[in-house]
Amino acid sequence: MIKKFKILLIVSLVALGSGLVRVPVVLADTIVVEAPWARASIGVKRPGVAFVTIVNRGKKGDVLTGIETPVAGKAQVHLSKVENGVASMSAAGAVKIPAGGQVQLKPGGLHIMLMKLKQPLVKGSSFPLTLVLEKAGRIEVIVPVLSFGSGGPK
Repeated sequence: MIKKFKILLIVSLVALGSGLVRVPVVLADTIVVEAPWARASIGVKRPGVAFVTIVNRGKKGDVLTGIETPVAGKAQVHLSKVENGVASMSAAGAVKIPAGGQVQLKPGGLHIMLMKLKQPLVKGSSFPLTLVLEKAGRIEVIVPVLSFGSGGPK
């Protein structure tokens, strides 16, 4: 299983370098992390933001319990919403990934907040991000940084 993961990671990194950012990273044929990306930040004083789609190909649900990255002092899943014309954002806590389903962390909904940035997120660069899941364990992906106003990979 480790060898398979390493091969998929190498293939993903090569594809990222060639501009193909939609290559998924697979772990144990159950959890697939698709299209990781982040927006360029405005320096380090404001939080950064990253997005992924987590697909559960398994027969049992899983739970995203944490996120780690060396580029930020703290990383959390947050939820953006608009109620009665008022936009708000709050920490989402643990995120359930249903069996046979998926969770999209995307602009305007669930997303990854990168707080206390240790370095600016610069367009064209990338950084490691580790998703911590209750059953699947730790999954590290390489996150390419797109432009500040980007809506995601094409």
